[in-house]
Amino acid sequence: MKPDDLLKAYKNQSKAERGFRFLKDMSFRVAEVYLKKKERIEALMVVMVVALMIYNYAEQKLLQNLEKSDKTVPGQERRPTKRPTMKWCFFLFTGVTEVFAKIGTEKIAQIANMTDVLWDILELLGGECKKYYV
Repeated sequence: MKPDDLLKAYKNQSKAERGFRFLKDMSFRVAEVYLKKKERIEALMVVMVVALMIYNYAEQKLLQNLEKSDKTVPGQERRPTKRPTMKWCFFLFTGVTEVFAKIGTEKIAQIANMTDVLWDILELLGGECKKYYV
């Protein structure tokens, strides 16, 4: 490899490491899964890699759309940012829930605890995400 290419590859190593850190994160709860069969372990790894691909795609799309727009997201320090992590955005959705009510014979379902910031995030991710909350 040329020295410049080697340096570029070395600097991009952190992106791969960040992906593995995501897969090991406690929110995945993989430590609670005990598998013995090789096929099941491989299947779990495929599911985790697909989840990582979706996570990275969503983060990339969010960051690109934030860059194009005049919007920001409150960061972890509560200051506006155009570079939030997807993990932080998922955390912002923590209190969102679907509420069911029965009025007479009619059943009603609504999404509770949505804020303007959360609607903005969904808008930035695209209409295909927003439709699940409407």
